Amino acid sequence: MPLRVKVDEDLSEEVAAVFAAAGYVTDTVRSQGWGGLLDDELWVRIQAEGRWLITADKQFGDVRKYRPGRHAGVVLIRADNESRRRYLELASTVVRSLRLEDIPGSLVVVTPGGIRLRD
Repeated sequence: MPLRVKVDEDLSEEVAAVFAAAGYVTDTVRSQGWGGLLDDELWVRIQAEGRWLITADKQFGDVRKYRPGRHAGVVLIRADNESRRRYLELASTVVRSLRLEDIPGSLVVVTPGGIRLRD
């Protein structure tokens, strides 16, 4: 069964398309009408679905609150400049470099300088 991911509202539909093209079952926060939810409520809903969260929201990188191994997984995209092109490049780096299904429950931080994993 393909891995399921949810793309946060701070990233474009194009980022969602990158993950979908890589074979992930992809939904977006916006398409479900969840835009504007507080992070805590959004987190509960995403985890209830058993999905990885794809986001640019640094708050989800807080390992004290969102402990690796205790959730489906998080991909945190940290662009040096917040442009659509840069987010697309970094999303593409993730799908070319990793198989999320091989690292369940991990925090993946992708930057222009590389990828870091916390599990």
